[in-house]
Amino acid sequence: MVRQFENEANPEVHRRTTAEEIWRDTDGLVDAVVAGIGTGGTITGIGQVLKSRKPEVKIFAVEPAASPILNGGNPGGHPIQGIGPNFIPPILDRSVYDEVLDVSAEDAVKYARRAATEEGILAGISSG
Repeated sequence: MVRQFENEANPEVHRRTTAEEIWRDTDGLVDAVVAGIGTGGTITGIGQVLKSRKPEVKIFAVEPAASPILNGGNPGGHPIQGIGPNFIPPILDRSVYDEVLDVSAEDAVKYARRAATEEGILAGISSG
């Protein structure tokens, strides 16, 4: 996707697909969503749809502890690919999330490995 940090098509795709899949697969009983902040498109699209249908749903944004800019800290280098671009993405709707969680690189690696060994989920460390 061209200019994915600014392109409105990014959150729109997640409004039309990812959010609908979550809603459908949980029969609307979703209580919380945890999403890493990369471009901001995923959490923006999902959060806007789910909050409009179920205002009490909790949306948690995740960023690298080494670059906690959403929590007011300074940007910094980190090894967690896919999240923490070291700036606040223009398409990120900051009103959709309830809390920002900081994750250490060590925990990200640990839990990504655990997901693989215990659940058979093969995903990158940003999923840990």
